[in-house]
Amino acid sequence: MCNEFLTVAKPSESFYVVKKSKFISNVIPVSDIKEAEAYIEKLRKKYWDATHNVYAYSIGLNSEIQKFSDDGEPSGTAGKPVLEVIKSKEVKNVLIVVTRYFGGILLGANGLIRAYSESASLGLKNSNIIKKIKCDVFQITTDYNMLGKLQWELNQRNIIIKDINYAENVKIEVFVPINYNINLEKIIMDKTSGSAHIKFVNNEYITKEI
Repeated sequence: MCNEFLTVAKPSESFYVVKKSKFISNVIPVSDIKEAEAYIEKLRKKYWDATHNVYAYSIGLNSEIQKFSDDGEPSGTAGKPVLEVIKSKEVKNVLIVVTRYFGGILLGANGLIRAYSESASLGLKNSNIIKKIKCDVFQITTDYNMLGKLQWELNQRNIIIKDINYAENVKIEVFVPINYNINLEKIIMDKTSGSAHIKFVNNEYITKEI
């Protein structure tokens, strides 16, 4: 089970020029093959006059699905370098399409590998790599007298307070990362002398900037 993984925060478009060839890198977060292929087709139509539309994607929290295409470039000089950038950065659920407009000067195999790698790296940088952390979500119900004490305790332990609902009693919803080795129920019961109530709600991924 994958409790933490890296992905991209948003789509981005980046530009890179080498020896008059223009490279346009589109980086897009995707969740499945159908979504990835739809974006590839959309970008092929957008850049219909380009020399090549090279792509690579990695899908699944354990990178179960990986695919790339050189789209007419010499084998191993385009799609594979883009995929290698994805793998080296350890990002999941991401598609990179690098569009090339040939500038009239041949780059050679090594030059192509460098150009596509650099374009992919620049695209990932501009998309902002983020970390997704799987958390247990709990709801704590307590009276108003205990609210300040619980907030202080939760903050001291770096437990994220998602929401506080003020009604007859106070309901605090919190995120506890799966890899935290703590017994939240015991902590809450000790701090409130058993007066609070805590229940598990669900699992959810939260986003952390890196």
